[in-house]
Amino acid sequence: MEGIREITKDGQIYAIILKKECDRPGVNFLTPDEFSQQLGLLQHDKGKVIDRHRHKLVKREIFHTQEVLVILSGRIQVELYDDERRHLETFILEGGDSILLARGGHRIVVLEPSKIIEVKQGPYAGFDDKEYF
Repeated sequence: MEGIREITKDGQIYAIILKKECDRPGVNFLTPDEFSQQLGLLQHDKGKVIDRHRHKLVKREIFHTQEVLVILSGRIQVELYDDERRHLETFILEGGDSILLARGGHRIVVLEPSKIIEVKQGPYAGFDDKEYF
C-alpha cells in the first residue's frame, strides 16, 4: 500500500513506516494481531461519529517492548538492526511520518530540531529496559 512500508527479514517484521502522504479512508490496522503494540491509521470524513465507548480490562502478557515514534516536526535518521545486531537499513523520517519499531535494534540521529512522540508499553524500567550494543 502506498505510504506504508514494512521492513522485514526472514518473514519477521522489524518495522512499519507510515508516511504522512498515506491516504486510506476508514480504520486500517497495519500490524498483525499478535503484536503487543498495535498501529492503525484512522481517516474519516467530517461528521463521522465514533460511538462513546471504553476499553475493558483485559489481562495481557508482554515479553517484548515495541515502540511507536510519531515525528511531529523535524527530521531524523533511523538505523534499523536485526536480532543479531546486524544493520538492516537506514532511512529518514520527517514531520508527519510515524514508525513502529517491532523488533531488533535501532539507533536514531536527529538531523534537525525535532519534536517526537514516543509510545510504548510501560512502565519504563530505566537502565534495565535497554541493551546497548
